[in-house]
Formats: sequence, structure tokens, C-alpha cells
Amino acid sequence: MIRLDDISLQRGSKFLLQSTGATFYPGQKIALIGANGSGKSSLFQLLLGQLQCDQGSVHIPADWRIAHMAQEVAVSARPAIDYVLDGDQALRQLQAQLAQAEAEQSDGSQKGENEEAWALKIAGLHEQLDNIDGYNAAVRAEQLLQGLGFAHTDAARPANSFSGGWRIRLNLAQALMSPSDLLLLDEPTNHLDLDAELWLEQWLQRYRGSLLLISHDRDFIDSVCAGIVHIEHQKLTSYTGNYSAFERQRAERLAQQQASYEKQQVRKKEIHSFVSRFRAKATKAKQAQSRLKELERMEDIAPAHIDSPFDFSIPVAEKISDPLLNISQANLGYSDTVILKHVNLSIHPGSRIGFLGANGAGKSTLLKTLAKEVVPLSGTLTQGENCALGYFSQHQLEALDLKASPALHIQRLSPTAREQDIRNFLGGFDFHGDMAMACIDTFSGGEKARLALAMIVWQKPNVLLLDEPTNHLDLEMCHALTVALQSFAGAVVVVSHDRHLLRNSVDQFYLVANHSVVAFDGDLEDYASWLMQQKRQANHALTDDDSEPNEAQNPSDANHSAHSKKEQRQQAAELRKKLNPLNNAIKKAEQQLAKAEAALALLEAQLTDSAMYEAANKSQLQTLLQQQAALQKDKNHFEEQWLTLQEELEALQG
Repeated sequence: MIRLDDISLQRGSKFLLQSTGATFYPGQKIALIGANGSGKSSLFQLLLGQLQCDQGSVHIPADWRIAHMAQEVAVSARPAIDYVLDGDQALRQLQAQLAQAEAEQSDGSQKGENEEAWALKIAGLHEQLDNIDGYNAAVRAEQLLQGLGFAHTDAARPANSFSGGWRIRLNLAQALMSPSDLLLLDEPTNHLDLDAELWLEQWLQRYRGSLLLISHDRDFIDSVCAGIVHIEHQKLTSYTGNYSAFERQRAERLAQQQASYEKQQVRKKEIHSFVSRFRAKATKAKQAQSRLKELERMEDIAPAHIDSPFDFSIPVAEKISDPLLNISQANLGYSDTVILKHVNLSIHPGSRIGFLGANGAGKSTLLKTLAKEVVPLSGTLTQGENCALGYFSQHQLEALDLKASPALHIQRLSPTAREQDIRNFLGGFDFHGDMAMACIDTFSGGEKARLALAMIVWQKPNVLLLDEPTNHLDLEMCHALTVALQSFAGAVVVVSHDRHLLRNSVDQFYLVANHSVVAFDGDLEDYASWLMQQKRQANHALTDDDSEPNEAQNPSDANHSAHSKKEQRQQAAELRKKLNPLNNAIKKAEQQLAKAEAALALLEAQLTDSAMYEAANKSQLQTLLQQQAALQKDKNHFEEQWLTLQEELEALQG
């Protein structure tokens, strides 16, 4: 296990951690959470030996292999697949030793030396390669690349030929390729689309080592992690359960504090108001009902965010048009390249739209067209007379003036605005005091993203076009943005891999795929199912394509045909023998999973009782939390078992 004993960590004059500790056990999957700048990444550097603590000690088993996702953009000219394979250092060392031994054997043969010793050495190296599954390494690397969204042809491309976001994906693939006992991942989903994120989620659920994860994506944390370590007030505090469980536990604790009571009641009133407004127009549609449940749940977790440093709303422009934006029979793309065809879409006041689809399908192109940054290749884009656009994308951060302060950025938008009004506004985005007046060249990515959002909010838009707005933001800012979007009276159009943001700010999805934009009748769970179905169909298509040349080459005489039919019957019988026990095992796994989910739901209902957190019930609470962790572990095990069995079934069915 890893043990941090009474550690203090100081960067410059600021203490990030002070006289605190934590213990991480083998096989645990832990999310490390805390505000931007609280020390999460520094703690990773401490575990990697890149930093030394100023006090205390760090104990890591000497034989533990540690893998981590590099944050630097890959500059290597090596083919992508070789870059990924480089993550397995033991494999590369054996391959180098084998190449050297074979070269020396060849050289020795020419000199008439004894070849038996060389043959034994080479055989031993081949055996070692086999022991670490080295002969399948290229296949595993290819699977990682495809899972993270790379095309089959990308494997041979030089790593440095990809854009920055795709190079970060290569770093992630390289980390996953590395055999490890401890895996450190810092914001692994930042440059992933939802498709790749869902794949990574399943990969990490099957990972058997210990995982420490930094992420602002709460749904991702909920699916992968069964423990939380919270950095707050320079201390490490451990919680059992996923992020949702952490919110409940922290909400109960903070709700007992009298100083927080009034603010808590105001927040609850706001949520009640929004839920009531949404319920009034909710239908029986699955998407609407799913979102309503999420909104109602937010009342219970409101106290967990009472001490958030962010407190802002998004005012809307006084005048408004209907429709605000309209695209009719438009082809979208660049120069002679058409990415989306025959697009028809209207944005009305109150629209809450989310675009789903893989990276490269055209989601950002569609947003850029709506933002009038890209002109339609054909068709029409009509903007309402009183349309006030607020467009956020990653290039907004690059356009910031690094030598200007947050206050000056706002002042340039409104030269007549009072300094105090600007300071008060920036305080809602946690730019206080000297920070509001300081040059932003030393700001982190999260701080720059907050400033870019603040500039949009200041201009009072009535249409918000948001392209991955939560990248670089911490969990508290993501929560504050979600709350602000809920009460925003204008239209919202979002591209995001953050499922919590989508669930709580979107009530209509559009699928961007196959060069088209169509309404998607379902929620995010339906989209995940649709993705799995698409992958199955793609696999079947590949199988069919592979078989066609062989069929064309086979003779078609009657004897061969009869023999083939007999062979097919025998193969079908053999397949049934294999499928029957597999189908039975899948049914059993489904029953066990359902039982674990029911028990977990029952237990979590008990944990919502506020009396459970009173001092007199401390022992019972600890028991329930231990049972919750055990049930979550069982649930994850049965899910993994079910997925593995399903993969075997699909492989057999071809």
C-alpha cells in the first residue's frame, strides 16, 4: 500500500498540504478532488518522485510499477503505434536484447563460434517475451488506439503529425499500455469525446491495479472510482464511495453548521423553483423524466457546495427574437470539403440542445457555423434581429491578452463600467483582490477558462454556444456553471463530454454522424447503447468483408457444396455447445448484478437519513459505509464479468 505520513508540501511561499496524510490500498480506485491550485497535480509529482515533501514521508512499495499520463504534448516522429508500445519498457528492453543477441549470433556464425550458447540465450529471451504477452503487444496497442478514437490508418502516422489534443490521447494510450501496479491519470478525459470516454471508463473498470484519478467529470468518477480523497484547507480527507456519495456525506456534515443554514435554504428554494418550472412542461419522454430526477436529486447535495468560491448567474439580453438562429438546407464544411449535409436546425428562446457524436463528425463545425465563424457552403443561416451570441470554445483562451488583467479584459468590453462593479462581478468567478488586477500570463488553464466564461456572461447573451466548456475547470466551477445554465433564460447549445452537465442543462439531443444532423430520441444511456450497437455492426461488417474474397475463390461444384453444408452443420452444433453455457453464465451474472444494484439502492436510501450522521449513530454509519463499499465492489465485479462474457459471446457469434 501507499502511505503518506504527516506530509507538508510547499510551493513558493504557499503551503499546498500541511501536516496531513492518507493511505491507498492495493486495487483501490480513488479520485483526488479539490479546487484548482489546491495541490492535486503536485501530489502526483510527489508520488512520481519529481517533488520532495517539506515534512513527513511517502512510502511506496519498492516493487510497485507506476504508470502515468504525460501532460507534455508528444513531439516524437515515431509511428503512433510504436509511440504507444514505448509505454511498455520491459517489452522494449526484451526486444532490444533479442535484436542484439540475434545480431551477435549472426556475427559469431561467420567467425565459426559455437552457436548452441547463442541459441539457448535467444530461446530464453523468446520465452520471456511470451511470458509478458509480448507477441500480442502490437494487437493490444492497436486496440488502445482504436478505443481512444484513432482510425486504423493512424497507427502508421508519425506521432508529431497529430494535433495537440490527439497527441495527448497518444500519451494516454502509452500510459495504459504500460504494465502497472499504480496508474496516475491527470484529467484523462479533457481531450476525449463522449464515445472515447465511455470506452476508457470500461477499460478502467477492468484495470486490476490501484488507480489515482484527477478529473472534473463527476459521472466519470462515479463510474470508475469507489473512494474520494478531498484536498481542502491544506488537508487530505478520505471518503468512502464515489463522488455522489462524497457529496451526500459532505452535504450532511455542512448542513449541521448553523452559519451555512440560511444560504442552504436560499439554494434549496432556487432548485425547487427550477424543478417546478421544468415539471410544468415535462412529458412522458424518457429524456425529460431522466433530467427531472437529476434535478430533484440536486436538492439533497446543495449543502455540499455551500462554501463554493463561485457565485454567479447569467443575465440575458433585454430584447430577444424568435427564432434566434435558423439553418436551412445547409451544407457545412471548409473550402471544397463538405462535413455536414442538408442541415436544418432552429434555435428558439429557451432551447436546451446538446450535440452528440464522435470527434471529427462535425459538432464543432456546426457550432462555429452558428457562431458565424464559418460560412455555410450552401443553404442559409438566418440570425434573429435581436440575437446576442455568447460563444465559448478552446480558442477563446488563446485569444486572451496575457499582459492584461481580468478587470482590464472586462473594462475593454465596457469602457464606461465602474471599477467596483467589475470587481464585484469578477468576485463571482473567484477573481478577488489583487488577482482581479494581475496579469493573466501566470494563470492556469482553469483560471483562463473562467475568465473567458466571465467575459461571455458580462455581455448578457441570449444564445450560449458552448464547445467543451468544462475543460480545465474544477468540479466546483463545473457545478456552478451547471446551476447558472439551469436558471439562464436564453437558449443553450452544448458540445461536451461532461455527462452531468448535459443531463442537467439539456432537454433535447441531436446526433451528428454520417454527415448529417438528426434529432436523437433518447437520453445519454440510450446513446451509449446506440454506440455499442454501431460497434457491433462495424465488427460484423468487417467479418463479412474479410470473408468475401475467400468465398469468391471457392469452387462451386456439388460435392464441395454438400461437404460445406455438412461442415457448417457440425460447426453450428459446436457453436451451440459453446454458446449455451455462455448464455447461462450471462443470465446468472445479470441476476447477480440486479441483486447487487437493489441492495446498493436500499443501503444508499438508508444513508440519506440525516439522523444516521448524528454522533450516537457513528458506529452504525461506519458499518453502512463499509457495506456500501463492499456492495459497490460486488456491483463492479458483476458488471465486469457481464461485459467479459458479452465480449466472448460476440466473438463467438462473429
